[in-house]
Amino acid sequence: MNKPLTFVSVAAAGLLAYAVYFDYTRRNDPQFRKSLKKRAVQMEKEDAKAKKQATKAKRNVLKKALLADLAANPPPKDASQKESYFLEQISMGERYAPMLGGEVHAALCFYKALSVYPNPTDVLGVYKNSVPAHVYELVVELISIQAPNKVDEIIPEAKSADQEKEFKPADLD
Repeated sequence: MNKPLTFVSVAAAGLLAYAVYFDYTRRNDPQFRKSLKKRAVQMEKEDAKAKKQATKAKRNVLKKALLADLAANPPPKDASQKESYFLEQISMGERYAPMLGGEVHAALCFYKALSVYPNPTDVLGVYKNSVPAHVYELVVELISIQAPNKVDEIIPEAKSADQEKEFKPADLD
């Protein structure tokens, strides 16, 4: 008889026996079922915690990038310069949006254009239809970090963390 064939046959039989034993135990042992459920719940909690940490880290990166960019390149205050600044930021954002790794820079450009526009809610509606979804989400996240003029009146998600802290449940009474 062939030795490799014998070895493969014994390994396959052992694997099949383990699968049958595992299935039997899973179906008939209440402690085993409880331990499987515990592990599943624990893994879900760990996944939720990891997602929450990733979201928090992403928000911190966006906040640092926003504050650094606004400090280095503040938007103009003069009305005559705002139009050219708006168009420049829109074109830069459109250039960076399709690039791999340029999403944050594109979102910053769109945010800065939004901040100088007289009615930012109109521009935000245009962004929703024309900007890629992942970049639009970053723009909304930037708005929630530091809201430009008039956007926080329309978008409830645009409230900054400071505004959320000011609200107290006692105010409802």
